[in-house]
Amino acid sequence: MKITIYAILLLSTLTACAQKPSTGVPTNGNPSNFDLSAYPKASDTVQKSDAAWRAMLSPAAYDVLRNAGTEQPFTGALLNEHEHGIFTCAACGNPLFSSDTKFESGTGWPSFWAPIEPGRVIQKTDNTFGMSRTEILCARCGSHLGHVFDDGPQPTGLRYCMNSVALGFDKK
Repeated sequence: MKITIYAILLLSTLTACAQKPSTGVPTNGNPSNFDLSAYPKASDTVQKSDAAWRAMLSPAAYDVLRNAGTEQPFTGALLNEHEHGIFTCAACGNPLFSSDTKFESGTGWPSFWAPIEPGRVIQKTDNTFGMSRTEILCARCGSHLGHVFDDGPQPTGLRYCMNSVALGFDKK
């Protein structure tokens, strides 16, 4: 019985980020109306050399943010973050998601139903590993954050499945 349950859990985590890509349009991802004026604008792009990214990021963060890696499920420091605040790009500080849009997806990665503001993230088709997904990148520095799927809660029906190591958190 334990082996069957373990196999089901393992299979669900392996396929959690392998579902079909999103087609929905996000609604207000900043329901608390956080003031974003102290944060950089998404249009203030950041470009650094590979050596500069390596020097400023941990090896795990570099792998995810710059090489489109994926952290192991259920291991991220922000998975169980439930304080009120703003999730930012760990590479450049771009505000990405509000804590008010975070939900428990059961996939092992922090999940949100919408970005904090339009234009803060970029969607890109990802056809790696024999599947088609929608990759999410930081609009400011181009770092890989995770993927978005159309199996999330209302009001958008979207699940932005983000790598915890790709995020920072500013408690408000």
